[in-house]
Amino acid sequence: MIYCWNIAIQYSQIDSLLITGESIYIFEVKNFEGDFYIEKDRWCTTSKSEIKNPLLQLQRIESLLRRLLHDLGFNFPIKSYLIFINPEFYLYQAPFNLPAIFPAQLNRFINKLKITSTSQKDKNLRLSKKLISLGLKETPFVRKPQYTFEKLEKGITCLSCGSFLNPLNKNNLWCQGCGFKEDITHAVIRSIKEFRLLFPEKKITTSIIHEWCKIIRSKKTIRRILLNNFQLINNGKSTHYE
Repeated sequence: MIYCWNIAIQYSQIDSLLITGESIYIFEVKNFEGDFYIEKDRWCTTSKSEIKNPLLQLQRIESLLRRLLHDLGFNFPIKSYLIFINPEFYLYQAPFNLPAIFPAQLNRFINKLKITSTSQKDKNLRLSKKLISLGLKETPFVRKPQYTFEKLEKGITCLSCGSFLNPLNKNNLWCQGCGFKEDITHAVIRSIKEFRLLFPEKKITTSIIHEWCKIIRSKKTIRRILLNNFQLINNGKSTHYE
């Protein structure tokens, strides 16, 4: 959700926010895959391609939220974490105090939250309602460009740098530019969501998603991913997915 922050009319997007007990948790969720390392404040792939530092984004969101809480008259400590959910992700040279939860730590972290959480108080509920009221479905600064399906370049873009991905093996894609790797299923689902956002009026079919993704040669692969992750609407010749 995108939030409108206070009088200054600043905009920021939070992946996940949890109000529990006397604390607020901000979670910035990342699905990075592959090997990365930190050198000073730089985040890089092992092929030495630099990526955007996700910690900077998390710190900016925390700062804006703290100012918003102050303006709204609430006093909550904020705890912010980067959440890495892909089991194929590894970060070398991570500092001990990095506010990050790695895949092997997720279950322990969730159990810890359950133990430390308390029932929601009136103050928590009031803050929740206030934040929801400030939420925007979309930022008013976005100017939608003119485009058509036919004219857009087809393929699956890299989650890290925005370049187009290439086939790596039967189950994975990779970015030649930054070395980012992603599971084919995750990449196709992500690309389908982008297609749905860009073309809400078009029906999701095997053929059109196969054309949209481009680098997935087999239509059977596209059909399998659609069947496993979307609802099949069978209307004879107009079969599609939702």
